[in-house]
Amino acid sequence: MPISMTKESIDLGIITKDASALLAFYRDTLGLEQEGEMDMPGGGHMTRLKCGTTTLKIVVNGKDPKAEAAPGGLRGATGYRYFTISVSNLHEATDECSAAGYNVPVPPTEISPGVTISMIEDPDGNWVELLQIGSK
Repeated sequence: MPISMTKESIDLGIITKDASALLAFYRDTLGLEQEGEMDMPGGGHMTRLKCGTTTLKIVVNGKDPKAEAAPGGLRGATGYRYFTISVSNLHEATDECSAAGYNVPVPPTEISPGVTISMIEDPDGNWVELLQIGSK
């Protein structure tokens, strides 16, 4: 039986050792609104940020994970490698991230007529694609 969704989007959890660095990127630079925070059962802490109807969960475990994700974005490994945020100010947002010192492995690039993307690397090496459809 297929799932019966109750929300039009999915939520995403990012496990990190340094929540302050990720909050500086996602909340302070990208401007996602902090929705709340809570201690996790079994130890650790979660901070929830809103991105449209999606919740981005920044989680610090109670103990260090056994392994770290492979760096390198799209070509670094298999599995979840990036997620996309649709925006109306791709060039400005990308420029702001670059000016703040974040790596921009894919600068604004028109991938088809009227569709532009950029890829920005967060402090943990996760890639975030910004997508803009329409005017620049």
